[in-house]
Amino acid sequence: MKSMSRPKRVIISGGGTGGHIFPAIAIAQTLQKIDPSIEILFVGAEGKMEMTKVPSAGFKIIGLPIVGLQRKLTLKNLLVPFKLLKSLWKARSVIRDFDPHIAIGVGGYASGPLLRMAGWMGIPTMVQEQNSYPGITNKLLAKRAHRICVAYKGMEQFFPVDKIQLTGNPIRPIVLDTAGKREAGQNFFGLERSGQTVLVVGGSLGARTINESVAASLDSWTAAGLQVIWQTGTSYFQQAQAAAKSFGGVKVFDFISQMDLAYGAADLIVSRAGAMSISELCIVGKPVILVPSPNVAEDHQTKNAMALVNEQAALLVKDQSARLELGSTLLALSNDAILCSTLSGHISKMGHRDASDRIAKTVIEIIDTTSTKI
Repeated sequence: MKSMSRPKRVIISGGGTGGHIFPAIAIAQTLQKIDPSIEILFVGAEGKMEMTKVPSAGFKIIGLPIVGLQRKLTLKNLLVPFKLLKSLWKARSVIRDFDPHIAIGVGGYASGPLLRMAGWMGIPTMVQEQNSYPGITNKLLAKRAHRICVAYKGMEQFFPVDKIQLTGNPIRPIVLDTAGKREAGQNFFGLERSGQTVLVVGGSLGARTINESVAASLDSWTAAGLQVIWQTGTSYFQQAQAAAKSFGGVKVFDFISQMDLAYGAADLIVSRAGAMSISELCIVGKPVILVPSPNVAEDHQTKNAMALVNEQAALLVKDQSARLELGSTLLALSNDAILCSTLSGHISKMGHRDASDRIAKTVIEIIDTTSTKI
């Protein structure tokens, strides 16, 4: 039995992308806000972005040598089974040394071996699934998990219904505070007060299809009086600057850190359909056109987008059609006040502002109810 006289200890594992890392950090921060004595250890994959992002947020992280299978044939795939076994062995050592009350998986390479080993060692586990269509790892881990926190309805087709808890996805605190920031956003980005503003975001790394589609649409958009805040990602930034230089109402950025002001200034939004992007958009509550990336496992961005489209909460333009359709679809939406109102109303109903609190309280509940059984 683990003595509850000592502080609660929590391992959070996963990463690989911001969509996994930032929710994990939000959960950790909320846990410590509820109980400052809680001790938290992150476990990530060596060489992945969590190995720098997590320490920057003030938490300790240990890396596992786990890697994923390459989609193309390569000799690197021959090393995967050996790295998996090594990762399982290291996970066992980490768990024995840290002696956690619970292990949480947020998706990504490291969550597999860590949660699997935790389950084998009798440690309670919890899965946080961000997408509307879970990956193979979380489907397997969910079988032994005590609870599965999800962001979408209808997840009983993938997980045991008695383990599912609808919590939403934890989002960045800055995004919770966008209301009433229209004027501040306009001032920050140097926009005119009149006319509509389009915010284009393709994720922190950008999205080539969206960027090329926007570049081809600037003439018609600005002719219609639209202003544009355009986050391009690093690789397309210079091309976007060149495309936008003759349009005074187009503001180009490789990355926008003041997203509360960008969301506040926007009337319409164009975005990829990653789980965390959609969770933020549901809180922001603006009319949105989603262009799902086709380059993700099991086409989960399209499934995420359809979860909104089916509720009349967003429009969808397919990636392969975006260069021809995005510009005209956005123009049509900007001229349809009724559709804008409908989309805005429906997407707002799908937001979960208190997701981090719900998940953190679930973690503490699992610890409190299982600690006497361990």
